[in-house]
Amino acid sequence: MDDRYDERSEAEQIDALRPIALRAADAFGLDVERMEVVLHAYNTTFAVDAADGRRFALRVGTNSHSTLANALAQQAWVRAIAEQTDVVVPVPLRTPDDRWAVEVDAPVLGRAALVTIASWLDGDDADALTADAARALGRTMATLHAHAAGWSLPPGGALPRFDIPLFGDEDALDRAPGLSADDRSVLTLARARTGEVFERLHRGARLRPLHADLHGGNLKWREGRLAVFDFDDAGLGLPALDLAISAFYLRADDPVQEESMIEGYAEVAPLPRIGPADFEALVAARQLLLANSLLVTTTADLRAQAEDYTRVSVARLRHWLATGRFTRALPDASV
Repeated sequence: MDDRYDERSEAEQIDALRPIALRAADAFGLDVERMEVVLHAYNTTFAVDAADGRRFALRVGTNSHSTLANALAQQAWVRAIAEQTDVVVPVPLRTPDDRWAVEVDAPVLGRAALVTIASWLDGDDADALTADAARALGRTMATLHAHAAGWSLPPGGALPRFDIPLFGDEDALDRAPGLSADDRSVLTLARARTGEVFERLHRGARLRPLHADLHGGNLKWREGRLAVFDFDDAGLGLPALDLAISAFYLRADDPVQEESMIEGYAEVAPLPRIGPADFEALVAARQLLLANSLLVTTTADLRAQAEDYTRVSVARLRHWLATGRFTRALPDASV
C-alpha cells in the first residue's frame, strides 16, 4: 500500500502502526502475548499483554509533537507524582538500558514515532463527570499544581511553554475550508483577543508543569479515587490555564460541575488570581487550539470531523466575543 498515511481509513492506519508498536515493545524488553488498539485519536494507544501476565498501555505518538526530551520530563514527573503524592497515575516503564521512551523508524509516518509505555490503569471511565467527580478533579488538579511548584525538570528533560493560545502549533485556521468572510473575521478576532490575554498574563510570570488536558477521557475511577493518565500534553504554564482547560469540557453541562471543580481546588490550594474576563479568554483559547488541531491531524476519523467542527468553533467563539462568556451549549453547535 503506497497511499499517504493521512488518506488511509482508520483500520488501515491502525494496521500500519501495529508493527511500530511491536518493535517498540521489544525495545522495552516485553515479550508480547497479545496486543490490541484501545484508542486511535490524537495519539494511538495499544493494550499490551505480556507473557509474564503484566499488562501495559503502549502509546505511539501518532500526531504528538513531543520530543525525547519532552517524554523524559513527562515520564519523570509522572513517576515523581506516584512516589510523592496521593494522586493515582500509571507507572512509566523504562527500557532495559534505562530510557523512558524510544523512537521507532516509521516510514509510513514520514518520521520516527515516539513511543512510551506505562502500567495498565484499571478502573471505571470518568467521561461524564458528576459534581462529586468534578470536585475530586479540582482537588487532584490542585495537588498536581502544588507538587509541580516544587519539582524540577530532570537533566536532559524539557517541556514546551504554553504562553500563546495555540501552544506553538502550526496555525492552520486561515486555511479552514467552508467558512465565510465573517466566519474568518471571528477567528481572527478571537486569536487576537486570546493572544493579548496570554501575553499579558505571562509577562514575568513563573510557570510550572501542567497536565494541560484534564478532562473525563483522561480520568478513571480506581478503588474510589480519581486516577489521572496521558501526560503527553504536559507543558509549562499558569495554574489558571489548567482550570480553564477543564472548564472548557464542562461548559456544555450543568454549571454545578464547574463550580464543584473550583470548590475542590480551593479545598487543597488557593485559587489562582485571575479576572473573570481573562479566565473566559483562556477557556475560549481551548476552542481555538482544538479546532486548529483537527485541521492538521493525520488521524482519519478526526480529519473527517474537521470542517464541521470548525463551523461549530466559530459559533462558540462568536458567542464569546459578543457576550464575554464562553459556552459549548449553543443551539446547532453540539459537536
